[in-house]
Amino acid sequence: MKYIVDFTRFNEHLVDIHLNFKAQVDAPTLWLPTWIAGSYLIREFSKNITLVQYDHDDTRLDAVKRSKNTYELTHIKAGDVVDVRYEVYCHDLSVRAAFLDNTRLFGNFSSLLVIPTGQENNSANISLHVPNAFYALNPNATLACGLKHNCADDAVGKTYHLEPVAAFESYDYPFEISTQDEFTFTITDADSKSLPHRFFIAGKHHGHLSRLQQDVQKICQTYLDELGSAPFEDYTFMTMVTGSDYGGLEHINSTALVSPRTDLPSIHESTIPSDDYQRYLGLCSHEYFHAWWVKTVRPDVMMDSQLQTEAPSSLLWVFEGFTSYIDDLMLLRSGVIDKASYLKLLAAQINRYYQTAGRDLQSVAESSFDAWIKLYRPDENSTNQGASYYNKGALIALLLDLTLLKHSNGKYRLFDVVRAFYAKALKQDNRRFGMTHENLGDVVSQMIGRDVWQAFFDNYVIGRQSLPIEDMLAEFGIEITAKAQQRAWGMTTEELPSGIKIKHLIRQSPASKAGLSANDVIVAIDRLKASQKLIETTTKRQSHDDKPIVVHAFRRDELMTFSVHGGSFEYRQVSLVDNTNGIWLN
Repeated sequence: MKYIVDFTRFNEHLVDIHLNFKAQVDAPTLWLPTWIAGSYLIREFSKNITLVQYDHDDTRLDAVKRSKNTYELTHIKAGDVVDVRYEVYCHDLSVRAAFLDNTRLFGNFSSLLVIPTGQENNSANISLHVPNAFYALNPNATLACGLKHNCADDAVGKTYHLEPVAAFESYDYPFEISTQDEFTFTITDADSKSLPHRFFIAGKHHGHLSRLQQDVQKICQTYLDELGSAPFEDYTFMTMVTGSDYGGLEHINSTALVSPRTDLPSIHESTIPSDDYQRYLGLCSHEYFHAWWVKTVRPDVMMDSQLQTEAPSSLLWVFEGFTSYIDDLMLLRSGVIDKASYLKLLAAQINRYYQTAGRDLQSVAESSFDAWIKLYRPDENSTNQGASYYNKGALIALLLDLTLLKHSNGKYRLFDVVRAFYAKALKQDNRRFGMTHENLGDVVSQMIGRDVWQAFFDNYVIGRQSLPIEDMLAEFGIEITAKAQQRAWGMTTEELPSGIKIKHLIRQSPASKAGLSANDVIVAIDRLKASQKLIETTTKRQSHDDKPIVVHAFRRDELMTFSVHGGSFEYRQVSLVDNTNGIWLN
């Protein structure tokens, strides 16, 4: 199969795609994924396809749409060589789809390339055509992609020819063409094999790249030191910096990231990275680890997913939770941050958990399974009815790490579990392994005993018991300082010219009990113009006299009156200090 991806109409955010292939059946169908691996929500990429046409007997015909993401070439017979043409609208700035404008051409092939049904494993030759008009605006534009490639110039532009891969596999190789800063570094595995890494940054920034290179190289090398080898021959980091966007997505030998430009290190970056820079390094660490822990070892239901229907898994707490614990821990182990900085990051994770009112209403296994309908569709009630498998999963990973240490007399750690599964993957022909809760239990039980694992699993994975975080940390010499934090009336708000808009209400909080609702706009408090400061003042007053506060608020365009009793809503906040130089942080 041959694909030509033509960016001539980049100013209209349109890409024109030409597919040439030999039909294996009569009336073949073409299909496009409905979601992208690593982001568990039906995205409906086909909504951006305008028209699919094909040539037959010197006539251009319209493909017949047979479902939301499939197209039938009705007049084609088996053995025919087919030319298909269609356009895709690309204006999604996230890392999950595609985005074109006069400064950058970014895309995931899962949102661009249709595949003939039954030919998913056929080799795909993909060419990216970039017109001269784009290079006139971006003369130093380069291509970043995990696939090897070469470039050919002609009178109308440049064409990048990507290394052929199976058509379905191409979905795991995003690309970026733009003006990018670049640096390279090499790390080595346990057999002294060199693994080249490339790092690209697009967008305006003033980041200190030599500092970034130094720190990222340390982090990547530490992963190789822990795991011995890598499931890739080389690796590519791609980052788009903007004013405030944040996120990342893992791929076979690359990651696509988007980050605030202020998260990059400054020329005056201190030896211990700033909080913002730590966040970016944590993102790099997180997505890098996924090359082992999602792309290689993966949930069993995602071993052969064709990305067309949901693939619910109760194991996302393992893959995202372990990763969300290990990503920051590797900043410490690599020497990029110190223990005090790490404990501050861990405390933030714990405090996030304490601020989630629904943390004990949903098990982490249920949270994982419900990812498709909850995590990527948050609303004002999300934190009241459940917990994130990222956050709660990270803390369960912490508890499992400590449990392994405790019950194996220091012999095993969480990374031993990761290494055991990675070793299983390396023994497979496709170098991938599907995890289940059963084989996870088998591996962990060999380290700490079946009874200990089963109790842990029943209480904290499929059960909803409160996590004994502070007790476990105290056993390992971590000094915990806790205090009660106040949240006025138990709500989060946004101050607008029209008043105070309620964004979120904690269940059973004073505001909720009074009948206030998310999206209400408070305009007056005890007959005074509403302000955030006034809410805080009246909350402090209520702590002494507990007199009701009269609140006037607009709900839609109706003015309503409420009586708020009870003042603030309290939640626990901790800080952590290691006074023992204990084994856990070494």
